[in-house]
Amino acid sequence: MHGLGNDYIYIYCPAETPSDIADLSREMSLQHFAVGSDGIILILPSEKADFMMRIFNADGSEARMCGNGIRCVGKYVRDRGLTDKTSLDIDTLSGIKHLELHLGDDGKVDTVSVDMGRAATVADVLPSEEMIDAEIATSKGPLRLTAVSMGNPHGVVFVDSPDTTDVHGLGRELEMNPVWPERANIEFAVVTSPHDITMRVWERGSGETMACGTGACATAFAAILTGRCSSPVTVRLLGGSLDIAVGSSGEVTMTGPATTVFEGRYFRPDKRTR
Repeated sequence: MHGLGNDYIYIYCPAETPSDIADLSREMSLQHFAVGSDGIILILPSEKADFMMRIFNADGSEARMCGNGIRCVGKYVRDRGLTDKTSLDIDTLSGIKHLELHLGDDGKVDTVSVDMGRAATVADVLPSEEMIDAEIATSKGPLRLTAVSMGNPHGVVFVDSPDTTDVHGLGRELEMNPVWPERANIEFAVVTSPHDITMRVWERGSGETMACGTGACATAFAAILTGRCSSPVTVRLLGGSLDIAVGSSGEVTMTGPATTVFEGRYFRPDKRTR
């Protein structure tokens, strides 16, 4: 499944969780040699919510939250008859997130609105300091970066054009900057109007992806915080657009599509499991 091209392999685990999830994610995510994806997402039972999701990046690292991924979880459980609800709570490592599922003419989930919680400028991003349009040194010269938490860490850099920015080089460098306790997702954004942003994203553990839901939320919040935009904001990514609304206290709601690509069985190389 994918949300704006940010594609994950979804595995429903009602009774048993794979024991080697990190290895499985690295293995299945390989382009050309396996399924190929940005990682895997497990859908699990939860005692606190309707379902739980766990996210593993293509390098095997576990992520706390994925905005594109959680929309697809909502579509998965509704379209497959695992729930008849259109309002769901999903348990994540960043807390419980509320979803509103919007159905198309065929009765399947078309778009999903997600209560992403409150954006923050410190939280688990930088425990000891705020960085708002703060200068940070890079191999290409100094850049101004705003650190935002959406339950996972983001560094938002406003540039003249993301297409002429070294997204891969600077993304990798900024992701690994020692200022972050556990690395960070990096967004390169240009404001095209008070309600419109174009963005490219470098995700920790996966590299550049077609879209990042939490990254779009972080970028919209950073743009509003620094006076570049006002809510609501449409964020345009390589894979499509997300609509982001930010409340007066930083509460963020994201609305966007979720798409099923294919279903199948995966037989593990050199193993008799699937």
